[in-house]
Amino acid sequence: MTARRKPPSALVTGVAGQDGSYLSEALVDLGWTVHGVARPGSMSVVDDVTMHQVDLGEPGAASDLVGATDPDYVFHLAGISSVWRSWKDPVLTTRVNGVSAASLLDACHTHQEASGKRVMVINASSAEIFAGSSDPVQNENSRIAPTSPYGASKALSHNMVQVYRSRGLEATNAILFNHESPRRPDTFVTRKITKAAAAIARGTQSKLELGSMSAQRDWGWAPDYVAAMVAMALHGKGDDFVVATGQSHSVADFVASAMAAVGIDDWRSYVDADPEMLRPADSARMIGDASKARDVLRWAPTKNFEEIVTAMVEFDMTEEMAA
Repeated sequence: MTARRKPPSALVTGVAGQDGSYLSEALVDLGWTVHGVARPGSMSVVDDVTMHQVDLGEPGAASDLVGATDPDYVFHLAGISSVWRSWKDPVLTTRVNGVSAASLLDACHTHQEASGKRVMVINASSAEIFAGSSDPVQNENSRIAPTSPYGASKALSHNMVQVYRSRGLEATNAILFNHESPRRPDTFVTRKITKAAAAIARGTQSKLELGSMSAQRDWGWAPDYVAAMVAMALHGKGDDFVVATGQSHSVADFVASAMAAVGIDDWRSYVDADPEMLRPADSARMIGDASKARDVLRWAPTKNFEEIVTAMVEFDMTEEMAA
């Protein structure tokens, strides 16, 4: 009688965040054993996921975690994800996003060498590593030129993935362009916009205050980007992949689309500019070329810009009506 094959096991850092929650659900649906990592003191609980409260910045924490969970795959999604916050505390951002990634990569490499078992790592890199690039469209070969502490910290983790890949670890950088969903925290401008649109439509808010509305981003749907990371894991070979839609829209476009979703056409009369919200050295326009992911992983986005914004607004309208 043939022994039943053990399901793959995954370790997901940042499991309680937007991407981590969608990813853990996707992996559980695939029948995988999933271990999730949350910060000490966090009350996060994710269904069908074995939770671990670990500070990856503590000496030895990453090694202990990898040794205890013995994962086949490690998805490193944890970290500070706000460019604005990174300017407030660049040292903490570097430690959380860069140094912790290096610790986890080293722990995975050491575990692989000691156990003889292959460990594959998928690291959530970021389009912000290309913020200062002169390329009109960014791909895997674009110059790494961050313009913020956040971008620099992600560039460190990105480079460390390549270093450990050269040492025999199957490690992949998922170079994620902006991606949204109703699970996006409302500290991000996109969720701030959709919540404001819902509140203005309900009459519980009169104005939306924003910084620059000219910045352009390539916005995608978070569950699509999680699907790309799963595809990278199943691909089985360490590499770098841009995950993007190839379409760029401005913050003003996002506001217009959100307001249109609640029947407001004259959206400018509801928006006030706040110079205090302007970010230093903000990149003007970013567009990703995901042709490599399409060709190698057979990945493609499923929602367009208007569908993403509408889905977020509809969720926030439901929340607003329930309040």
